[in-house]
Amino acid sequence: MTTENSGSNEEDFKFFGLGGCNEVGRSCHIIEYKNKVIMLDAGMHPALSGHASFPFFDEYDLSKVDVLLISHFHVDHSASLPYVMQQSNFRGKVFMTHATKAIYRWLMQDFVRVTSIGNAKNDGSGGGSSEEGGNLYTDDDIFKSFDRIETIDYHSTMELNGIRFTAYHAGHVLGACMYFIEIGSLKVLFTGDYSREENRHLQAAEVPPVRPDILITESTFGTGTLEPKAELEKKLTSHVHATITRGGRVLLPVFALGNAQELLLILEEYWEKNEDLQGVSVYYCSDLARKCMAVYETYTGIMNDKIRLSSTGDSTTKSNPFEFKYIKSIKNLSKFSDLGPSVVVATPGMLQAGVSRQLLEKWAPEQKNLVILTGYSVEGTMAKDILKEPQVIPSANNPDLSIPRRIGVEEISFAAHVDFQQNSDFIDKVSPSKIILVHGDSVPMGRLKSALLSKYSSRKGTDKEVKVYNPRNCEELCIAFKGLKVAKVLGSLAEEQLQLLKSEIEQLVDDAEDGGKITEIKHEGDMDVDSNRPITTINTTTTTTTFKPGQAVSGVLVSKDFDLNLVQLQDLSEFTQLSTSIIKSKINLKINADISLMVWHLEQMFGYVNILNDDDEEWECIIMDTVDIFIDKSKGPGLFITVEWINDNLMADSLADSIVAILYSIDSSPASVRLTSRPHSHSHSHVKSEPGVDEERPQLRHQDSIESRIEKIALLLKSQFGDALENLPEDKSTITVGKSVANVDYRSLQVECASKVLKDRVENVIKRGCSLSAPLSMPAK
Repeated sequence: MTTENSGSNEEDFKFFGLGGCNEVGRSCHIIEYKNKVIMLDAGMHPALSGHASFPFFDEYDLSKVDVLLISHFHVDHSASLPYVMQQSNFRGKVFMTHATKAIYRWLMQDFVRVTSIGNAKNDGSGGGSSEEGGNLYTDDDIFKSFDRIETIDYHSTMELNGIRFTAYHAGHVLGACMYFIEIGSLKVLFTGDYSREENRHLQAAEVPPVRPDILITESTFGTGTLEPKAELEKKLTSHVHATITRGGRVLLPVFALGNAQELLLILEEYWEKNEDLQGVSVYYCSDLARKCMAVYETYTGIMNDKIRLSSTGDSTTKSNPFEFKYIKSIKNLSKFSDLGPSVVVATPGMLQAGVSRQLLEKWAPEQKNLVILTGYSVEGTMAKDILKEPQVIPSANNPDLSIPRRIGVEEISFAAHVDFQQNSDFIDKVSPSKIILVHGDSVPMGRLKSALLSKYSSRKGTDKEVKVYNPRNCEELCIAFKGLKVAKVLGSLAEEQLQLLKSEIEQLVDDAEDGGKITEIKHEGDMDVDSNRPITTINTTTTTTTFKPGQAVSGVLVSKDFDLNLVQLQDLSEFTQLSTSIIKSKINLKINADISLMVWHLEQMFGYVNILNDDDEEWECIIMDTVDIFIDKSKGPGLFITVEWINDNLMADSLADSIVAILYSIDSSPASVRLTSRPHSHSHSHVKSEPGVDEERPQLRHQDSIESRIEKIALLLKSQFGDALENLPEDKSTITVGKSVANVDYRSLQVECASKVLKDRVENVIKRGCSLSAPLSMPAK
């Protein structure tokens, strides 16, 4: 596992490659952040067969995946999708563009058919058995998975459970897109396969308008340089023309979609310009030919300007560039008359099976023929092997049979990928701080990493440092990411802040020195939660100031997924679609005491009890304007008490808990026993009774005086020592326990006693009395 050190305010972004890391094929990547999981592509390896061609699905729990984003329809990026959706524990949602979905079903059906045929005829050595390869998934799996796939438009943003993603043109094939993903404040750009060069029918890949924090990009050609399109086209047509002139045949293995359409447009134009070739047949041989060409005719609106303009004009100028005059589409070789020179554009592009492999084996022994490889060739495929110009090639249907190879071999790559310069320029434009390289063999990928690190070496150790990673399959990469938490201030709370900012602006103008004046005011309307700082900047001719208001901003902070909104309570419903309600708690209890005793206990703690009602039926009071106490006098004997309070803050709950605890302790309190059994030995003449209240009740209204506190401490000592305590004049008393005598001075709170045990006990009681005699609140005025 590769990881970076995390700070206290940082969270880990995790990347886990299930395929396509340090290899080309079976692209499938997992990214995790803030408990959100996204899978990027689900391909198969074209050089492998059976389950070995799948990404390493067993290494990850697919049930955790929230969203699966498919970049384009090529086999190495999407062919394992039916398996993932129908035969694994994946339960997330799948998205791709409209054009990708339109082509996907036909491409997958053809893939299943070709794979099954190849495996059924294979003896198990080199292509896999039918049991291993042909039953990975079925047509039924494709149909069921197809119905669950959702589509996304270019430049539209989808949001799902806090995950936002936007599709941008990737320029690779029709419908290919790169995804700009946002999870909270983290921004990730996944390019998929992309091309920064416009071709005959597709526009170049776009540069998203927002800078990503992390870029996941292809590294197919590493530090290699591709030839300009014009030179490639000239080289292609020259080789084709020369081969036909000498009576040979030309095989162009292609992917059914993508570079096939590009090559057909080039050949159509070349045949139009060269009358001597117009008698030579050009075939596009693919079972998908008609179906997929119909899709291309439908989606001309997302192609480049030339195609869009030619297909959207009036009836006299409107034309469909994919209605070919010189190219014939055929499903298979049964309608192919192999007589004389010809050009065949055939699938599949890797020459593993199908029509292209049949024609290769048929034409290989003749030196006048030519095979031109126009796409990227993956290691382990016949396309890659034949580039080495071997003496013989094995038969696809019978590996023990060797076929002599005399056919000419040329590589003219029209693969719609970026070379080093294009990739490097794109990285400069999007300006990420972290780059993860995928979709490249280990050697070119390693060279690209070294070249990028060298390019950005001057930034190392600074806050603009660029880090480059090239993880391997099943190797977890953890990147520490410190996100900025920003809350939008809405409603009346925002208006208050704007008024405050206006006052600050006016003050800044008044205090401007040397004739400084405001030239720009920038207010984003957001609040940095970490610093309580509105994101508002004022530029003057002398300085740039960021406001830091002294007053705190308080409101209700509403979090939805990763969005934070700060509003006042009254604006909650309007701006968040949330409703508010008041929760009132109620506790019923019974105690065996009278009201006056209960009030006395409450006053010892809170100092003042606000009595609201006292009639023959009911008694009610409120404590600290928060907790209501009701007594139903008709139920007797004893007190049937109801305690009510509104749960709007922790203080109210804590206060209510304290009151309930006091009420429950009244029956067992020693002070209650002595107050209800007989009067005290000293006078209470200084205590005033509330007007209109029964004088026999010990109604001790709080007097924040020394006498009141002395009285309470004396009561506490009396409850502890009973008859052992004797009160003396001048606020003194003695406590006699056996032969030990303790002299207590209430004024100085000094205790004199020869017995340390008795002295400590008396001092602890006095200490508790001092604490309890200080009320929690002042009396009401």
